[in-house]
Amino acid sequence: MADAPSTGRETLRAQQLEQLRALIRAVRPANAFYETKLSAAGIDATIASLEDFTARCPFTTKDELVADQSAHAPYGSNLTFPVEQYTRIHQTSGTTSQPLRWLDTPESWQSMLESWKAVYRAASVSSADRALFAFSFGPFIGFWMAYEAAAQMGCLCFPGGGLTSATRLRILLENEVTLLCCTPTYALRLAEVAAQEGINLSASKLKTIIVAGEPGGSIPVTRERIESAWPNAKVFDHHGMTEVGPVTHEWPPEKNNLQIIDTAYLAEIVHPETNQPVANGEEGELILTTLTRTAMPLLRYRTGDLVRPETHGAALILRGGILGRADDMVIIRGVNIYPSAFEHILRPFDAVAEYQVVISQQTEMAELRLRIEPQPDADAATLAEQITDTLRTQLNLRIPVEIVTPETLPRFELKAKRWIKE
Repeated sequence: MADAPSTGRETLRAQQLEQLRALIRAVRPANAFYETKLSAAGIDATIASLEDFTARCPFTTKDELVADQSAHAPYGSNLTFPVEQYTRIHQTSGTTSQPLRWLDTPESWQSMLESWKAVYRAASVSSADRALFAFSFGPFIGFWMAYEAAAQMGCLCFPGGGLTSATRLRILLENEVTLLCCTPTYALRLAEVAAQEGINLSASKLKTIIVAGEPGGSIPVTRERIESAWPNAKVFDHHGMTEVGPVTHEWPPEKNNLQIIDTAYLAEIVHPETNQPVANGEEGELILTTLTRTAMPLLRYRTGDLVRPETHGAALILRGGILGRADDMVIIRGVNIYPSAFEHILRPFDAVAEYQVVISQQTEMAELRLRIEPQPDADAATLAEQITDTLRTQLNLRIPVEIVTPETLPRFELKAKRWIKE
């Protein structure tokens, strides 16, 4: 049962109101994108309360931002300062829409590094840790921040860009790395390569794997599979977005739940259709206002992430982490399905090396079929039969299962793209 709102949470919300007022002072009238929205709503830095703000301020959507960047190329009009003051540029992955470019001044960048340090502190990371960042350093924002925040905390940091998985494993072992940052999928891929190379991961000094980019870190069966592959390490989940920054970290008292970084974000959870706040324990869409990233801010941003909120003392918890995305749901013969459902169903099967879900729209009704890549020593026919039965039991659907040969399906360093359309 969720705790009743505490004095600590009331104090936090008072602090958030002061941060919000400072944000609005910075934005109006300098930021053309928000000057139009806020002036029309009659919102200025004298805003009386957070409730007044959320009642009057309109939402910001990704479609709006895409249209604004198209109309005011290349960066849009959501800039609080002259472009000459910005020193960082990143862009979204473009998995749900046209990629967005996002800019930061040194001050806004540092504010997000402070949020990443909150992630590290919650994970008990210290200056004694040696960290490996297993990804390519492209325009994706997350691991740039993770690397710089760890360096500021005094960690010994190893960039893993442009390297093979086998080389990253050698770096991890030879340098006695204690902290690994990657996606849940890539943590499993590294373990797969270790088995192929005859590397014994029980000999590693790795104690913490911080994951992000996918919901797997808060899905118990995926977490257990990663921790089974890395016997000395514990998984620690976190999530964020390029356009807002690092938003949550795992709730230290209880794994498989995320905690909002309330010092940097005003978070709301609303019903996706009515836009009304949901009660504790009810599922809704996460809405975020960036309180410290003022250079290219977002006010009441519809993230599309579906969550189940609970308040515990001063903390706002997302029970079960990110449950899915409003725009990821598919309806198959009347059944609503999110990609995370397949993580829950397939990860307990140790014989599954990788999988891919194919969405077919050849008729008026969408259909799914599942491609399974088994482990080399697996009984493929038995595995297909077991998965077919499990899908039928848990989803009440008969979904065709196709077995493919080993090393056929793609592997991923960043966000896995296992759902494809044809």
